Amino acid sequence: MTTKTFINKAFKALMHPNLILHFILGQLAPYILNDRMYIRMKYRLNLKRKCNLDAPKIFQEKLQWIKLNDRKPIYHQMVDKIEAKKFIADKIGEEYVIPMLGMWERFEDIDFDALPDRFILKCSFDSGSYYICKDKSKLNKEEIKKHLLVNWKHDYYCYSREWPYKGLKHRILAESLIADPKELKEYKFFCFNGIPKFYQSCLDRNNAIGGAILNFFDLQGNLLEVKDAEHSRESLEIAPIPTNLNKMIELSRVLSNGTYFLRVDFYEVNGQIYVGEFTFFENGGFCYFIPEKYNSIWGDWIKLPTD
Repeated sequence: MTTKTFINKAFKALMHPNLILHFILGQLAPYILNDRMYIRMKYRLNLKRKCNLDAPKIFQEKLQWIKLNDRKPIYHQMVDKIEAKKFIADKIGEEYVIPMLGMWERFEDIDFDALPDRFILKCSFDSGSYYICKDKSKLNKEEIKKHLLVNWKHDYYCYSREWPYKGLKHRILAESLIADPKELKEYKFFCFNGIPKFYQSCLDRNNAIGGAILNFFDLQGNLLEVKDAEHSRESLEIAPIPTNLNKMIELSRVLSNGTYFLRVDFYEVNGQIYVGEFTFFENGGFCYFIPEKYNSIWGDWIKLPTD
């Protein structure tokens, strides 16, 4: 971040008192607070309540406890988008891995001439940093670089203290574009102590206007009333039950074995299943769901040593 940008953000925060805490948390706290203090502060700021880390009860509290107390080295591999491919292949088979076209340690090293006309670039060390290319003849490399490398100088772990991301090597990878993004259907399975309980469908995730269409379903494909309080887009469009629903349930059970909580994301393309990514902390553990009862129900499903 440049000095000018920092000053502008500081001035804006001072002119709007309600933004001061957000400014402090975002710019200063990651570097001066330990994990426990930072989590308590951010939880209070985001969810407007105290976080009980000693005897966690609801879903969000238990995710914060897991951040501090469950730190298996294999988790680094699972969230690294390059290393995760080996984890997936070893656990369930190479056929579920999205083909990788190349990887680089610097943007300048990317051999665009060797890439196909359609592909996707991703940062390996965080979540959400990607660029979809639908027509290579229209590429603007400087624009791509600016878009892709927003978080390049930062450790993604700092923002929400998601330990699996801590210290990951910064790399860029290219993957095959397995389907048109507008047609791509994503199914996210929520697993509690290695047991899938329900899934979330995600449609039209790259829509620039209202965000993705998200809906929750039980394992029989019945629509649930629950909604993400912040990241839901109202729509009458409902994702179809995946053709390979039972297989996805089986695979998510295998992949989440040994974890307290894990979200396993799948794509289904022409009957073929691909694993997308793993998420240990839904929205960093600072999400909230409505009706409110689900935050308690899902918390009960995570069995911790503190229970």
